[in-house]
Amino acid sequence: MRDKTQTNSAAPGDRLIRAGAIVFFIGAVATLVTVAPLFLGTTPFPTYMFGLSMLMGVGFVIAGAGVLRSVAAGRRQARTAGR
Repeated sequence: MRDKTQTNSAAPGDRLIRAGAIVFFIGAVATLVTVAPLFLGTTPFPTYMFGLSMLMGVGFVIAGAGVLRSVAAGRRQARTAGR
């Protein structure tokens, strides 16, 4: 018997997880770029670069929301399958 869920179907929260990973990666790169002048002894970057570093936390929260949404959808599906 085949499983009813297709492997290429997008589950609820998948887009949030992908978007969160992208935002987190952008924030990680911004953090590395911001910290590099401190080790290299060059002039530091402007203040807005430190703000871009905060995207790591924002991406983590977005991905976490996607995971919670996936969990909630899985619970709903399990609850309806048990009836």
